[in-house]
Amino acid sequence: MKKFFFVITSALLVNVATAQMSEKTVEVGGAPMYPSKNIVANAVNSADHTTLVAAVKAAGLVETLQSAGPFTVFAPTNTAFGKLPAGTVESLVKPENKATLTKILTYHVVAGKLDANAIAALIKEGNGSATLKTVSGGILKATMKGKKLILTDEKGGVSTVTIANVYQSNGVIHVIDTVVLPS
Repeated sequence: MKKFFFVITSALLVNVATAQMSEKTVEVGGAPMYPSKNIVANAVNSADHTTLVAAVKAAGLVETLQSAGPFTVFAPTNTAFGKLPAGTVESLVKPENKATLTKILTYHVVAGKLDANAIAALIKEGNGSATLKTVSGGILKATMKGKKLILTDEKGGVSTVTIANVYQSNGVIHVIDTVVLPS
């Protein structure tokens, strides 16, 4: 029985590995992002998103971002978090600041699966800008600067999408170079 189980398990692992090898992936933070995996399962492998992953864990949002969604996530890199004033991240991940951290993180999430083409269509429809309602209830303004997708937050801060269309089983991630902040 153990030998039979091992053969089945080995065959399943080979099938999963083969399926993942045939998926069209995007590399983020030195790791392939598999469209068959959810947002969290992929993000934990990106060396560029360790701060974001730690913040998502501290805010208790892991289960949410593993759920069916779909979600559009604007994912700030470690460098983006590094642009915040010294001590900000360390302060936000403290238990007493969970509500603030949650508001900031959910401000980076839009319900639905909006790839770059969908956002560009909304921008065209809006005569040069689109208003994206975030899960936190805030607003992000999306515009184009040449071929670059630009986000402007409620405080006037600007972020550029550096890697678009990182498809996930439960949505899409767009990597951004600056943390966007709600008012």
